[in-house]
Amino acid sequence: MLTIQSWLSFYSTNYACVGKLVGRFYDENGAPTEALRQAEAAIEEGLKFQKGKEQFPPCNSEWSSAKGSRFWCSKQSGGVNRDWTGVPRKLYRPGSRGSHCVCVRTSGPPWGQQGSAQHSDRGDLDNPHLQEYDGCHPQ
Repeated sequence: MLTIQSWLSFYSTNYACVGKLVGRFYDENGAPTEALRQAEAAIEEGLKFQKGKEQFPPCNSEWSSAKGSRFWCSKQSGGVNRDWTGVPRKLYRPGSRGSHCVCVRTSGPPWGQQGSAQHSDRGDLDNPHLQEYDGCHPQ
């Protein structure tokens, strides 16, 4: 949906609107349909998720039948370039089933408190939605 949003932004910036196509997203009066409202809501969710990837980028991962799953973090894991590596943690999002592996900053102020002088210098490690992996060193 974010790719569609990118195209919409491109066209609305570079081309003049000449009308609306009657069908799935607009009715015969040019009014938005429920399908358009659902698409816009999905785009908003995608934008929230994209912002969340900045705070908690996905881990690198691999699986083999001999060793099972392995997760690790790098400065480019999850397709998010940053100046910190972080450590793998399970992230549990409210309302979702299960968890997924994310990279978590281990120093500095927590996300959203970059200007704060009073913090524990543990990055986002104290976020209540995170859990360490069993059998793995915390760092």
